[in-house]
Amino acid sequence: MDEQFIRTQMLLGAPAMERLQASHVAVFGLGGVGGWCAETLCRSGVGELTLIDQDTVSVSNLNRQCAALRSTVGMEKARATALRLSDIAPGCALHPLAARYEADSRERFFQARYDYIVDAIDLVSCKLDLIETAHRRGIPIISALGTGNKRDAQLLRIADISQTEGCPLARVVRKELRKRGILHHPVVFSPELPRCAGEGDEAPPPGRRSIPASGMWVPAAAGLLLAQAVILGLADGPADAPTPSR
Repeated sequence: MDEQFIRTQMLLGAPAMERLQASHVAVFGLGGVGGWCAETLCRSGVGELTLIDQDTVSVSNLNRQCAALRSTVGMEKARATALRLSDIAPGCALHPLAARYEADSRERFFQARYDYIVDAIDLVSCKLDLIETAHRRGIPIISALGTGNKRDAQLLRIADISQTEGCPLARVVRKELRKRGILHHPVVFSPELPRCAGEGDEAPPPGRRSIPASGMWVPAAAGLLLAQAVILGLADGPADAPTPSR
């Protein structure tokens, strides 16, 4: 065992580490949530990561995103994340993809075999299609719900979508998944009611009406919980890993 992962092996066991090393995880969205999730997966010994985000690093990302450094401002987030992770774990196979996941182009993102998918996408239509596609193909997937305009990381939890409350994004996703026949789906969410965001100078990206307020601790904590679910699911093996249901 590589000394880098010896503490993780002490926690999970050698067979689990072998499963993690042989696993391929796709992380869709590399912002304040997905970026920290990807880094945790890398540091925990996952052997292959596909890193997907269409955006570039901006100065306003410096307050919360792990790939956001002064030296990476203007760089594609997928590339910046891959550069950071390659320095952490050179043996991890990294596939950065600077692209936006959409229904019309979904096949582009499923040319590889994934053992797990992390959904940290912001746009609801893209999120719903990714969830539905993963369920249909039998690929375990977990989604992040709203972390913007929230301040209490202690309220975050891993739950089934049917057990969510208080989160406006959860309400929409739960309703739309039900229409698609998906009644159960693992998510990370917080029941904390969003606070009203103050005014800012940053313009919202296409498809968004506003920019949410956000510090580092809530989205980062959500990313760590996503990674926990994936790591333990993969470490426990196929028989015990969460399986999508419709």
